[in-house]
Amino acid sequence: MATMNPIPTDLELGPGAKGRIGKAVELPILENFGMDSQIGPTYLGFWNVFAYITGGLFTFIWLAVMAAQVNWNPIAFAKYFFVLQIDPPPSFYGLSFPPLQQGGWWLITTFFLTISILAWFMFLLTRARTLGIKPYLAYGFTGAIILYLVIYIIRPMWMGDWSEAPPHGLKALLDWTNNVSVRYGNFYYNPFHMLSIFFLLGSTVLLAMHAGTIWALEKYAAHEEWDEMQAPGTGTERAQLFWRWCMGFNANAYSIHLWAFWFAWLCGVTGAIGIFLSMPDFVNNWYQWGIEAGIVYPESRQPVP
Repeated sequence: MATMNPIPTDLELGPGAKGRIGKAVELPILENFGMDSQIGPTYLGFWNVFAYITGGLFTFIWLAVMAAQVNWNPIAFAKYFFVLQIDPPPSFYGLSFPPLQQGGWWLITTFFLTISILAWFMFLLTRARTLGIKPYLAYGFTGAIILYLVIYIIRPMWMGDWSEAPPHGLKALLDWTNNVSVRYGNFYYNPFHMLSIFFLLGSTVLLAMHAGTIWALEKYAAHEEWDEMQAPGTGTERAQLFWRWCMGFNANAYSIHLWAFWFAWLCGVTGAIGIFLSMPDFVNNWYQWGIEAGIVYPESRQPVP
């Protein structure tokens, strides 16, 4: 009589233990915060190591250059950390490589940051294929990658000017976002910005409603979705009935994640399109574009005769 093969554990999946560091540690207290109790082991591999090295170089140079701006004073560095920044080259340098103190450091850090992000994408992709699962996590990450590449690489290169990219800094990035909106005539009238915000808020609502539904049915073990989907009268079936009766359509444990995936992915992609089109070659003033498109609300109403 043939015996069925036992289901492999997480330590047995993949091509052996090579590449993994650390051992599994159980911290039951984490379950009180809605997290899994197991931490580790961690799989490294080529792409993960490459991502950590290049990301570490970006972080080291970024922090070192900002520390030099305050003469290596640790108190001043901590005090002004949120307003320190590495600026891109001035516009008169175009796409050339400037001196280090005039944008060269920005180009170097951007190079390492870009390589680190792409290496992390390859890590997600190769791990999924090795474990025999579909690489949808890597696909979802492409939404953020597209937005990043448009803002830091593609749009500045299209315009022939590295100064169009944001500086590296916390407050500096927020200032750049505000300044681009003002410079190109108010992003409130940018239709792709509208879509990006719609998908941002929509994904937030979908994920919050999904989490609330599963949490409400935890006593029926609704968080054990795979086992739940195979039996009637379970928490997952009750969740689907709740959505069908209250929301008017059926959302199951699979479809709700598809909705959340596409909403989150399209948030980054539509935002990237809206940023890319904001330049003299395409749309120089979104408010004027809104007037011509007939979507700007009239400032004053004419009296009705």
